[in-house]
Amino acid sequence: MEAIFKDNQYLIRRKMFSFPGRKYQIFNAQGQQVLYSYQKAFKLKEDIRVYADEAMTQERLVIQARQIIDFSAAYDIVDPTEKRKVGAVRRKGLKSILQDTWEFLNDDDQPIATLTEDSTTMALLRRFLTNLIPQSYHVEANGTRLVEYVQNFNPFVLKLNVEIKPEGRNVLDPRVILGAGILLAAVEGRQG
Repeated sequence: MEAIFKDNQYLIRRKMFSFPGRKYQIFNAQGQQVLYSYQKAFKLKEDIRVYADEAMTQERLVIQARQIIDFSAAYDIVDPTEKRKVGAVRRKGLKSILQDTWEFLNDDDQPIATLTEDSTTMALLRRFLTNLIPQSYHVEANGTRLVEYVQNFNPFVLKLNVEIKPEGRNVLDPRVILGAGILLAAVEGRQG
């Protein structure tokens, strides 16, 4: 696996002025940009590409929705250098109405962990009163916290901190963890 996926902390930052699509910069714990993501606008089926840099010459990940419209959408995360799916994330449709809930799936589509928004109360406040309350999520498997995604408070620029716990690397592929973070920034970031 490439060195860019070996860190335990990342920052995903949406570029402020990026029309018509959305652009994301991914930084490591030392503040170096290690990945760049571009999400095309006006696509019926979600298709997010992650590159080594802003020149977009080397694809590192592909995040694709399986279907055009799906209440419990599943997104495959593919490593194009290995030419294989490394995992997937699937939204839990009904549960996500009140509190965002996703499943992490292995490369055989078996559930291995669950991502949950911080609290139902905070989720309801975000949905019905204000989108200025930052979101945070945690990923767990068998009662063990594996990953945390925490949004910084900034009404203008979306910034999502990703922290991979030591136990997280034993259960989840870091490419799937980062792919899920970019997907959260793209999909959940549109709700506000």
